[in-house]
Amino acid sequence: MNDKLLVIIAAGLDNPNRSTRGIHLATVAQKRGKDVKVFLLDDAVFIAKKGLAENLYAATGDSAADLLLHLQEFKVPILVCTPCAQARKIKEEELVESARFATAVELVDMTSDHAVISL
Repeated sequence: MNDKLLVIIAAGLDNPNRSTRGIHLATVAQKRGKDVKVFLLDDAVFIAKKGLAENLYAATGDSAADLLLHLQEFKVPILVCTPCAQARKIKEEELVESARFATAVELVDMTSDHAVISL
């Protein structure tokens, strides 16, 4: 059984159900004792910019900001695609705590030893 989980999210602020659901699944996995990492691609990089998840809710009422705070509290790495963020004019110092820029090489390397959920 693999205790490592990688949640890859590509949906951003324009798809609150999908993006919030990804953060929710990462939170559930962390609470179940999994070694979780979140990788944000494409428009999902906006989730990690300070203040932007504040008004992001799924249809179920789940708050992306609350879920993100839980992940931060437990130091779950939130990896943000470097070129995706740079193309959207997001600087690394604008990211929430526990988030950092990451590369495609890191993403590919993680997929070899993590179970993967992609949204």
